[in-house]
Amino acid sequence: MDSARSDSFMALKILVAGGFGVGKTTLVGSVSEIRPLNTEERLTEAGRPVDRLDGVQQKTTTTVAMDFGRITIHDDLALYLFGTPGQNRFWFLWDELAQGALGAVVLADTRRLADSFAAIDYFEHRSIPFVVAVNCFDGVRAHRAQEVAGALDLDPATPVLLCDARERASCKEVLIGLVEHAASAYEARMPANSASSSAG
Repeated sequence: MDSARSDSFMALKILVAGGFGVGKTTLVGSVSEIRPLNTEERLTEAGRPVDRLDGVQQKTTTTVAMDFGRITIHDDLALYLFGTPGQNRFWFLWDELAQGALGAVVLADTRRLADSFAAIDYFEHRSIPFVVAVNCFDGVRAHRAQEVAGALDLDPATPVLLCDARERASCKEVLIGLVEHAASAYEARMPANSASSSAG
């Protein structure tokens, strides 16, 4: 890497969040240019009362800490992806994972949209920019973005994107959309931040 490239190179932290079994591990694995780090364990009978498998009865493993991957968007920009665990009992990890994150992808399954509310609330309350990515895979009817935005009561400025978590190109488009949205969100805050600093 030459000095000009190293001076301008940026590495950004992105979270991939959403409900249990929505496809977070799949998305990170599909798009990562390195072998992804997974912390998956097999589902057990002990977890059956708390791990709701409606719509994902075939699921046999679950993320217990995080998923990690990396993708280079272009020569001077790489994204480090941190997939969050979906179950409530692992939410204590979210605050640690969210430290320093540029933004988040909230992956949604239209069969269980209500599972997205907790992640959406988390990022809204912490003013972390996010996009909602609807995982349109086998057996999931394609919904219009406006329908999903209405069902989730999203702020009109929050993008809703359609993707297939198994397809690298589709996931990459979601990540590019998030970076663009986050950049716009941070730019919009700059005048207010500058004004408050000068007033103080």
